[in-house]
Amino acid sequence: MMRSTKVKEGYQRAPNRALLRALGVTDREMDLPFIGIANAWNDIVPGHQNLRTLAAKVREGIAAAGGVPFEFGVIGICDGIAMGHEGMRYSLPSRETIADSVELMVEAHAFDGVVLLGTCDKIVPGMLMAAARCNIPSIVVTGGAMLPGFLDGKELSLIDIFEGVGRVAAGTMSGDELHSLECAAMPGCGSCQGLYTANTMACVAEAMGMALPGCAATPAVDAGKLRIARMSGETAVSLAREGMLPRDIITRESLRNAIRVDMALGGSTNTVLHLMAIASEAEIDLSLDSFREIGEEVPHICNMQPAGPHSMLDLHRSGGIPAVLHELAPYLEDAPTVSGKSILEVAREARAREGGIIRTVKDPVNPAGGLRILFGSLAPGGAVVKSAAVAKEMWRHTGPARVFDGEDAAMEAILSREIGEGDVVVIRYEGPAGAPGMPEMLSPTSAIVGFGYRSVALVTDGRFSGGTRGPCIGHVTPEAAAGGPIALVREGDRIALDLHARTLDILVDPLELERRRREWRPLEKPLHGVLARYAETVGQADRGAVFRKPRGSRERGTTPE
Repeated sequence: MMRSTKVKEGYQRAPNRALLRALGVTDREMDLPFIGIANAWNDIVPGHQNLRTLAAKVREGIAAAGGVPFEFGVIGICDGIAMGHEGMRYSLPSRETIADSVELMVEAHAFDGVVLLGTCDKIVPGMLMAAARCNIPSIVVTGGAMLPGFLDGKELSLIDIFEGVGRVAAGTMSGDELHSLECAAMPGCGSCQGLYTANTMACVAEAMGMALPGCAATPAVDAGKLRIARMSGETAVSLAREGMLPRDIITRESLRNAIRVDMALGGSTNTVLHLMAIASEAEIDLSLDSFREIGEEVPHICNMQPAGPHSMLDLHRSGGIPAVLHELAPYLEDAPTVSGKSILEVAREARAREGGIIRTVKDPVNPAGGLRILFGSLAPGGAVVKSAAVAKEMWRHTGPARVFDGEDAAMEAILSREIGEGDVVVIRYEGPAGAPGMPEMLSPTSAIVGFGYRSVALVTDGRFSGGTRGPCIGHVTPEAAAGGPIALVREGDRIALDLHARTLDILVDPLELERRRREWRPLEKPLHGVLARYAETVGQADRGAVFRKPRGSRERGTTPE
């Protein structure tokens, strides 16, 4: 039985049907599946500019397959525009709002299925969380990546501009040269060109089976994206008729496959947060240990931006995620997908195109995955680093801590050349509750690269953009606001990181740390509105920075009550 019967069958539902008729729904359509389209279109996010066009193709597909489409809006924040100021504190909280808004619309209107149309950093994770939570037939359509920019014979992306800021401050680039970059780097609609968070989430959505094969890497301006949107609309109706549910697809096996693809590509550290949040909604136990274990097993086979030179366009031309799955087939666990094929069937039918960027598992970029989970006395609950983007000479490093209670103070020190080679920049009180909102640190990390530092590391309880490269360690847990060891670090303390051993330590006597703990008081920040509510309810990063469960239910995070 269709879910929508509760709003359209029987004489008691005459008022409901009258309102549907006001929308133009016909007698024949009353008997068809009602399919929602959660559309994150807006005209402030470049990655969302084309979603209205894609939604029209989704609607065509739904109608052609015998369903009735109903489109509704979902918010979306552009992390690039929000970066480097107070706006970034609202980005991660928007993920929960997106999940809630999809749930509200889906449950209130009793849709039989839903197409989740979005792209960019928090939109796709939030939509996948909603799919797992509501557990009605669902399919994801991601909007596609932007084409690379081009200037003076070189392809460009947004990260070139962020790093250009550091070069201007260092005096190695002029303001006019930066302006030329600014005007050339972003040529049109789509998510930013490299394997940053938006595109990584598109890849893992496809890898976990929630999007059609080829969806993730197809560029925003490619006609193939229109065809995928149309086919996704048709597939949504089939899923509704068959009763195929997200929790049939989002399983422990499919989430582990998503991690494998993430490791093979060297994707964004943010996927650690998002995959654990999706798992939490699907009631699947997924921890940092899964990322650590898979990262030791699966090789890194695509040298994607920002760690390497290749864009999403290069990945598309090489065969996209199906071709990556083909190379990873020996590591994959079989699982169903929205296409009706199993993930191993998708992998078997694909091939990496000759001359492309996808290497074999026998000839990888690196023998281990592109992300590493670190533990130690500074991060007893764990921390995350994009090891694929760290120069080998910085895989082991010990240096004095330069401590900042917030990103702004650190950024001022970096731009003022107060940081020296060998330093370990510690930015704290930027975690989920302490910031609040766990803002990304692309501005300071890009400034460090732009200045040309070779041996400066950065450690934070905040997080990083998928565009970050270098020895930048985030998600340090417990965060400073929860009394984690990062709150006890003092200027000049020796910090040791070892990516080979997967450790992050503060080289201070434990008795001294205990003395500091007795004296410690949390940093208080004046908060209001969304951020105040978020700070009161959010859990720690090692469990996905999801909302803590209501009192009386089992708590899964590490945040002290």
